[in-house]
Amino acid sequence: MADRYLHFTGTAPGRFLTRRLGLPQPAPLRRWSPKTPTLHGPLLHLTAGDSAATGELGALLAATGLEVTTSAERPAGIVLDATAVDTPGRLAGVHAALHPVVRSLAPGGRVVVLGVRPSADDHHQAAAQQALEGFVRSLGKEIGRGATVQLLRIAPEAVGAAESTLRFLLSPRSAYISGQVIELTAAAPGPVADWTAPLAGRTALVTGAARGIGASVASVLARDGARVICLDVPRTGDELARTADALGATALPLDITAGDAAERIAAAAPGGLDVLVHNAGITRDRRLANMPAERWASVVDVNLDSVLRTTDALLKAGTLNRGGRIVATASIAGIAGNNGQTNYAASKAGIIGLVRALAPRAAADHDITVNAVAPGFIETKMTAAVPLLIREAGRRMNSLAQGGLPVDVAETTAWFAQPASTAVNGQVVRVCGQSLLGA
Repeated sequence: MADRYLHFTGTAPGRFLTRRLGLPQPAPLRRWSPKTPTLHGPLLHLTAGDSAATGELGALLAATGLEVTTSAERPAGIVLDATAVDTPGRLAGVHAALHPVVRSLAPGGRVVVLGVRPSADDHHQAAAQQALEGFVRSLGKEIGRGATVQLLRIAPEAVGAAESTLRFLLSPRSAYISGQVIELTAAAPGPVADWTAPLAGRTALVTGAARGIGASVASVLARDGARVICLDVPRTGDELARTADALGATALPLDITAGDAAERIAAAAPGGLDVLVHNAGITRDRRLANMPAERWASVVDVNLDSVLRTTDALLKAGTLNRGGRIVATASIAGIAGNNGQTNYAASKAGIIGLVRALAPRAAADHDITVNAVAPGFIETKMTAAVPLLIREAGRRMNSLAQGGLPVDVAETTAWFAQPASTAVNGQVVRVCGQSLLGA
């Protein structure tokens, strides 16, 4: 559904009126397209203090294809290396680096602050590094003009593990992500022969793929070179077939809650799966006092139980190949809660628990990463049916003052799925424009 307010604020009368009334002024977001695959402009590389990662990081940033510089009048992106900030006094270096340049950032630009994990053994370092989180979340709320700000915690001895993540965050693919804290391990990245098709030779299965977010995920994975299997319930058969046919993918009509779902998935992927995307989900909204047991059970079964059962069975059977990726769809409702959605929020919070617990074990036992994407207000047929005032509140209550698109969730999923994203494990990334809910 078209966002008429966004279009109105792009006109001269709209800008004048909304400024006078103090209303949100969303900026159109520049997303990936074949014509705009990268940011337009130089990348400013700054350092707060003396970082041991400066040389390696500079070479890595140059590999993104952007022009890396230490001085630019209108940078498209800014990377601030704050990994050496280990006392509160050294936070002054963060201010000194960004204060003079933040206003010059191009519209729709990117700011990535690099930090390290707060130390359990040094409370001064922990205080300084945790301070970066508050800084980044606040800057994301004030920077405006469609720009985004993230905190990326890296292992200074394994800077190369951050390449896929930096490529993603410093590109149009991350247009609707802001105020996020992403922590990487030191795991060595898998090889990528062609960054325009990083999933070439890999097989991916997407549940709930007939329409909406699932169809967009399938499309982006196919764009990135994957052979895709589109799974959805049999009643969506015609729609599922159209989606799959348009992508050159395989349609698999199947209820993911069926007892033999894992066996049928394995049969559809005789060479195994490299990427498993748990996107299927339902809502049965009602306040708890008015919610029958069957409404509760159906949501938990589809959104959470089926994910657990299928994942366990596919791991046990070896259907998920080593070096594989599991990506589940959570929700900001699972982080912040939502009125009338105790069942849905419980199921999506459960996904977050699954990711955090399974990720280290899957990596150790199977060389498989487990992550989740947590969408906020995404423009779909479901949100188009929401009453007008609630829909407008959902759109505006984030730092970008607009709803996201299914492709925003899909791009994040594709980043998780890349073979070079081995260091991205156990992460829950909100695709919500930095929603005020659960912020």
